[in-house]
Amino acid sequence: MQSLWMLLASFLFSIMGVCVKLASTDYSTSEIVAYRGLIGMLMMAMLARIQGVTLKTHMPSQHLVRGAVGVLALWLWFYSIGKLPLAMAVTLNYMSPIWIAAMMLIGAWWHKQRGLTWQPVVAILLGFVGVVLLLRPSIHADQVLGGIIALVSGMLAAWAYMQVRKMGLMGEPEYRVVFYFSMTCAIAGVLGTLIAKSAQASAQEIVWHHLDSRGILLLLAIGLTAASAQMAMTRAYRLGNTLVTANLQYVGIVFSSLWDMLLWDESLAWLSWVGIAVILCSGLIATFYNARADQSPIRRDAICSE
Repeated sequence: MQSLWMLLASFLFSIMGVCVKLASTDYSTSEIVAYRGLIGMLMMAMLARIQGVTLKTHMPSQHLVRGAVGVLALWLWFYSIGKLPLAMAVTLNYMSPIWIAAMMLIGAWWHKQRGLTWQPVVAILLGFVGVVLLLRPSIHADQVLGGIIALVSGMLAAWAYMQVRKMGLMGEPEYRVVFYFSMTCAIAGVLGTLIAKSAQASAQEIVWHHLDSRGILLLLAIGLTAASAQMAMTRAYRLGNTLVTANLQYVGIVFSSLWDMLLWDESLAWLSWVGIAVILCSGLIATFYNARADQSPIRRDAICSE
């Protein structure tokens, strides 16, 4: 039952995606990333204060690497959400388990480990078949860049998840990981906005777009749902069955598809739905492989020694 927290996380992430898509018409990706990070950082700081725990970390370099990669992945995903149907952007971003399986496979081959299994190879091949089916039948010329960006965001997210797993095995609590990631989001969003400002020809342009009541509600919803979803996801992985929890994240694609139909009257070609199903299957295979690899004592020792 504890794994059902992942259902709540998937639902909250889907609402975040809706709000990002709505807010992207009035605010830049930099601004959305900044507000999302600021709100998440404040939430984690309040939670740490209430629980009487410290935010001081002994892993600044690991947080820096995780934050840089994670922010870039988030930035690209938010951008792609504004350019693609929500279900398509979410599906491409949710290929992270497949990319993790690919990284593990490459790592095992590089270190000449024996006993490589068929699951990661099948997952990777199925994943790419699913991407082709998802994008080719329905994507328009002006959506090609958004599709590529969403795909890259999933790859970077996989790298960020590998960093989070490594930090967790080294004893870093989840609330610190979320706090420093949110801080990195806030700083990167502000810097991105200032850089965009300096690149403009006119010095009279406004750095931050005006916050009206609609904008405030959307940006608050993005920050609150993102931070709450991360906490629910963390609780699911901590208390629930790992495989069930990981697989339940794909319900987010269903939620996003429903939002697409209800709010934007979007419809995907039947081959695109086949592509989503293929990606789901490849994700399930990759999840089983990843979980099995994580349970290996040799693998855990290797990660901690990196």
